[in-house]
Amino acid sequence: MQRYLFTMVWNKVSHSPTKTDRIITRMTSKATLENAKRAAAFAAGENHVFSGCRLGVGSGSTVKYLVEFLADRTKKGVLKNIVCVPTSFLTRKWLLDAGLQLTTLEQTPELDVCIDGADEVDAELNCIKGGGGCLTQEKIVQTCAKHFFVIADIGKDSKVLGEKFHHLPIEVVPSAYVPVMRWIQNREGGECVLRMAVKKCGPVITDNNNYIIDWNFPKDKSHDWAALHQRLVNLPGVVESGLFVGVAEKVYFATPDGSITTRDRS
Repeated sequence: MQRYLFTMVWNKVSHSPTKTDRIITRMTSKATLENAKRAAAFAAGENHVFSGCRLGVGSGSTVKYLVEFLADRTKKGVLKNIVCVPTSFLTRKWLLDAGLQLTTLEQTPELDVCIDGADEVDAELNCIKGGGGCLTQEKIVQTCAKHFFVIADIGKDSKVLGEKFHHLPIEVVPSAYVPVMRWIQNREGGECVLRMAVKKCGPVITDNNNYIIDWNFPKDKSHDWAALHQRLVNLPGVVESGLFVGVAEKVYFATPDGSITTRDRS
C-alpha cells in the first residue's frame, strides 16, 4: 500500500496515471468497499443478534460477511444457542460450512430477527430484492421475523426505486410466464424479460423450481409500491414480487471510503 501511494504521487507530479495505476486504484477501491460491507454486516450483527436468537439469514455478497460474524462470535462464545433459517441454497451452504446451527420454518416458524441484503433501497426504506433469484424465500423468512434489517453497499441507495436498479424481479410458475408478461405489459406498461441463465441453456430456475421475470417498469410516473405489489401477486401464476414495502426498520450502507452510514425508517 505504501509503495502504491508513493507511485501515485510521483505520477501525479510528472505524468498522468498509468493503466497499472488505474487498475490498482479500482482494486483498492473494491477492497475498501468489501471491507466496508464486512463492517456493515458486523455492525448489524452486533446491534441485532443476541444469544438464543432465532435468525433469518438472507442472501447476497454482503450477507456472506454476516455469516462470518456469526461464526466468529459463536466460536468465541460471545453468541450462544443461535439457530438460523437460510433464504437460499447458497446461504444454507455458507452456514453449514461455518458450523452454525440450522433450523427450518417448520421447526421454528417465528423468528426474532431477519438480516438481508437488497438490490435497491429508497428514501423510505422500501426495497427491491431478487437480483439473485431468491425473493420468495427471502419474503417468507422476512415475514416470519419480528424485526427486519438490511445491509448493502451505498450503490444500492436511491431516492426512489428504479433510479439505480432498473427492473423488478417477479417469480412465476413456469407455465404462466408468457401470460404474466403480457398481462403486466398491457396493464402496467414497461417491458418484461424472462431471465436467462448464464452458464446453462435456458432460463434461470429458482430454488422453488420457478422462473424469474425481470420487469423494466415505467420510470416516468410515481408508484404506490404497496398497491403495485398487490396487483402483481394477484395475477394467476405470479408467486411473489421483489418489492419489500414498509418492512425494513434500519439499513446499514457500506461506503467506498470504508465507513458505514445508517438510515432508520421514519
